[in-house]
Amino acid sequence: MPVKKYNPLTPSLRYRVTNAFKEVTTSNTPEKSLVAPMHSKGGRNHSGKMTVRNVGGGHKRSYRIIDFKRDKDGVPATVQTIEYDPNRSAFIALVFYADGEKRYIIAPHGLKVGAKVVSGKGAAPELGNTLLLSEVPLGSQIHAIEMQPGKGAAAARSAGNYATLAGREDKYVVIKMPSGELRRILSTCRATMGVASNPDHSLEVEGKAGAKRWKGRRPRVRGVAMNPVDHPMGGGEGRASGGHPRSRTGIMAKGQKTRSPNATSNRLIISRRKVGKKK
Repeated sequence: MPVKKYNPLTPSLRYRVTNAFKEVTTSNTPEKSLVAPMHSKGGRNHSGKMTVRNVGGGHKRSYRIIDFKRDKDGVPATVQTIEYDPNRSAFIALVFYADGEKRYIIAPHGLKVGAKVVSGKGAAPELGNTLLLSEVPLGSQIHAIEMQPGKGAAAARSAGNYATLAGREDKYVVIKMPSGELRRILSTCRATMGVASNPDHSLEVEGKAGAKRWKGRRPRVRGVAMNPVDHPMGGGEGRASGGHPRSRTGIMAKGQKTRSPNATSNRLIISRRKVGKKK
């Protein structure tokens, strides 16, 4: 299991579990031509007023430009490196195309340096290849799925995520999404074969508050610990406070329907995701 535990030299290290980065093949700086600057705003608007709470600080990052469309059809590419991306939970792969172009893609789990990947119509259903959904074999595990043709991957992009091709209906395919939802998607959309990399991401434990600060998250005060003037869940004698979970502005956190009953994509959903119930 590629996670790393620590000897308890300090109280926080006793619980800290981090990624061992066994899949990552380089610690070098990212490809310069595929990097864009990212400016941290610390939750402030154009006039400097804090409009988003609990945001600020964190390590400086650069954005890696990811090829979500995989639209360079028929040109084989060789995997050069598997790299860490601070902006997402899955790893990314730097691929060199036969014509000399370089691109970053979401790395599937098990992709090795030196492997060949290709995209487009007629591509083989092999790990890392991007196919039209009409050509993906039934029962296959796929990730980086387009929801609209040509718009680029939108679903199943995070660490360890995948969907399953469950069937075909006319011009649609039926996909079982990571949430458990059964949904129709146009068969002209694209998806990448395999499971998104870094499946052990969910096993990581930060171990201390400072690890959150490194990611740009500032301390968050619970609503039940506030006064009634500050939060709908505040006040009360002792711990006799709370009520139905809701945000500071009164929006329900549980139970309130947020999906529009008139959403155009409702007709594409066969069965909704399974929502867990308290025992």
